[in-house]
Amino acid sequence: MTHAAGDLDPDAAQAAIEYCFDQGWSDGLPLVPATRPLVEKFLAAAGRSPDEIIGRLPQLDRTVTVELAAINAAMAGCLPEYFPVVLAAWDALMHERSTTGGGWQSTSGPAPLIVVNGPVRAELGLNATGGVFGPGFRPNATISRAIGLIVRNAYGLHPHELEQATQGLPGRWSICLAENEEESPWPPLASEAGLPAGESGVTATLLRTCEFVDNRHTASAEQLLADFADTIGRSGAWIFRYAGAGIVFCPEHAQLLASAGFDRAAVRSWLAERSGRSTAELAGTGKDACDANGVRLPGEHGGDGEFQRMLPSADPQHLLIAVAGARNAGISMVVRLFGGWSGTAIPVIRP
Repeated sequence: MTHAAGDLDPDAAQAAIEYCFDQGWSDGLPLVPATRPLVEKFLAAAGRSPDEIIGRLPQLDRTVTVELAAINAAMAGCLPEYFPVVLAAWDALMHERSTTGGGWQSTSGPAPLIVVNGPVRAELGLNATGGVFGPGFRPNATISRAIGLIVRNAYGLHPHELEQATQGLPGRWSICLAENEEESPWPPLASEAGLPAGESGVTATLLRTCEFVDNRHTASAEQLLADFADTIGRSGAWIFRYAGAGIVFCPEHAQLLASAGFDRAAVRSWLAERSGRSTAELAGTGKDACDANGVRLPGEHGGDGEFQRMLPSADPQHLLIAVAGARNAGISMVVRLFGGWSGTAIPVIRP
């Protein structure tokens, strides 16, 4: 049954939205009231037991069930058909060591990065091209928002309370992108992480920060990679002996590298050797030495020209590589991983 605009009651809708605000459920934006019939549609789309526990935060002794996830996905503005992707994203995040420890409560306020592969991208209308890190597409925006609401309402992590972010990231609950498989010269990220080719899947991890690399003039793969190495190696978020990173290459950059013979493994190898700073440069920021726990701090004897690598190796867990965005300029995104990436992709399962 459809409704004409005159049949709708905007006052009732406004009252329901304000009720959600009053309960403290909102992330600051209006929520969709999660009625029982609506939540049942989400549960039917998932085909999993409502009581199934899908997450636990031991230090708070709090858990997430499929039903709690469905309620928050509904409030986030998802359609029921998005819910299997929300669950896959959540399951992928649960494979990250930091999300079952102190990651959600970190002072850095990390942001989940969610990458979707396979046919589900087109079926749901997920954005994989222009403006992929930005707003404007309902599935991208609401799937990532659902993760944030689950953390807020199931775990009870609210700013100024159990959440301890000093400043946090602007995109903390908004980074969900589909990989641009059609213009990528490499296999999909989910395939690299173990899923069969052509299967819908989700990869996710936590980020400390994002910074774009704008390099649209060079035709040299080595010059382009040097720009990425310099960006990855900056000291700002480098607080331990080593740090992980990720790159979401635009198609133009990925194709340039592939045409020069670089696959994902070769890109990682090149960058692992060259991303970092000299001890002297790190001494200038008070990060040239490490204590017994691997935390960076000022050294005692001043710096020298010895090169300190940021990435411990060329293993994929230290450098996640995906391809997304439009092929209209040489602009890619470097992300700083909160910890190591698990290297896991979770299939999107629909009954």
